[in-house]
Amino acid sequence: MKLHRPLVNGVVSAIRQTCLSGRQVFGKGKYADKVVPKLLQANKKWGSRDRSFVAENVYEMVRWWRLLSALSRQSAVGSPTVDSSLKDEEIIEMLGVNLILKGFELPEWEEFAGLDAATVLEKKKELESNRKVIQSIPDWLDEMGAAELGDRWDEEIAALNKPAPLALRVNTLRTSKKWLVEKLAEKNNWRATGSSLSRTALVLQKRRNVTSSYFYKKGHFEVQDVGSQCIAPFLQVKPGMAVIDACAGAGGKSLHLAVLMKNTGQILALDTEPHKLVELQKRIVRNRTKIIQTQLVAPNRHMNMFTNSADRLLLDVPCSGLGRLRRSPDTKWKLTPAFIEKVKIKQAEIFQEYSGMLKAGGKLVYATCSILPSENEKQVERFLANNKNFKLEDERFISPAKDGFDGYYMARIGRFK
Repeated sequence: MKLHRPLVNGVVSAIRQTCLSGRQVFGKGKYADKVVPKLLQANKKWGSRDRSFVAENVYEMVRWWRLLSALSRQSAVGSPTVDSSLKDEEIIEMLGVNLILKGFELPEWEEFAGLDAATVLEKKKELESNRKVIQSIPDWLDEMGAAELGDRWDEEIAALNKPAPLALRVNTLRTSKKWLVEKLAEKNNWRATGSSLSRTALVLQKRRNVTSSYFYKKGHFEVQDVGSQCIAPFLQVKPGMAVIDACAGAGGKSLHLAVLMKNTGQILALDTEPHKLVELQKRIVRNRTKIIQTQLVAPNRHMNMFTNSADRLLLDVPCSGLGRLRRSPDTKWKLTPAFIEKVKIKQAEIFQEYSGMLKAGGKLVYATCSILPSENEKQVERFLANNKNFKLEDERFISPAKDGFDGYYMARIGRFK
C-alpha cells in the first residue's frame, strides 16, 4: 500500500487528540476508540483500505507508544512520556517506526530520512530483556503486575498486547447459532467460528462493521467478548427467578441473563449513570427482551429497598479494566496506582452493601474485568471473612494468555438459609 499524506495527517490528528498537553501520556486525552470513529466519519472519501490503515496505526501507536518512542531517533530510550512540544514530524517518525516493525517499506520522505529499518530492528532486539519497554507499559504497572501475578505476568501482559478478536453473542431468543452462522456467510460474507468457552459465542475471522448489519439491527446478536459471555451462565439463573444486575452499565449481561431465563421472570438492572441505562433501553427493544426493568440509583445510596429481594445477584463491579487492555490500550496510560487503590475501596463497599439484596438460599456472582488478584480473589477472601453466612461455591479466571480473550474473574457465592 502506498503511503499518502492525508492518511498520515489523519493518524497524527488522532494521536494529538488522545494525548494531554504536558508531560503525561494520554492522561486526560480522549480514548482512541472515541477519536477514530469521528475521524473516519469526517473523511468519508477514504476507501476501506485507507480507513483500515488509519484505524490500525492509531491503535497500534497508542498500544506501543513507549516502545516506538524508544526506537525513534529523538526519544530517550523507554521514555513513556509525550511532551507538548512533540512536533508532527516526530509523531510521523514514530509512525514510520511502527510501519517498519510491520515490514512496511517507507517512502523517501523528509520525516523518514535516516530512519533505517535494520537499525530499528537491531535496537528492538537489544531491548527484548526490558519488559517495561518491549511490552510498552508504565514502570508502576510492570512492578504491580509482577508483584501480584509473579511468573504469570510475562505471558499475561504479552497476551494483552495482541489485537482483540471480535466476538458476537447469539441472541437465542431471536435465532439459532447455526442459522446465524449461515446467514452471516450468505448475506454479509462473514466467516465466524464458535468457542469452547461459550455456547452462544461466535468469533469473526476478520474485523467488520457489525453494527451496520441487518442481523444486528434486528437483534439477532450482540457484540460481547467471549470472556464476558462466561459471566451470566456462571450465575446459574433459572426461568421465573428474581435477578438483580446491580452494576448493569449498558446491560450486556442483563440481556444475556434474559436469554438464559428464557424471557421469564424479572431482571432489575441498576446503575448510577443514566446514559448507560438509556442505551440499555434501546438494546432491550432491539433484542425483544420482556423481563428487564431499569432503575437509576444515586451513588453511595443505601440499597435497603432491595434487601432480601433477589434469588440471584450479579455484582459486575467497577475495576481497573486491566483485563481489557487489548481492546482499550489507552487504559494503561490513563490509570494510576492511586486510582486502583480507590477502586478497590469502592469494590469492597459495593460487595458489602449490595450483598444484602440477596435472599437466604440465593447466589451472587462477584465479577471484574481485571487480572489483579487484589481486585479479585483478595476481595472475595475479605468479604467471606467478614460475612460468615456466605460461602464460596466456585471461582473462575478467564486468562488472556491461556484462553485468548479478555481477562475476567468471577466468583459464585451462596448465602445460607
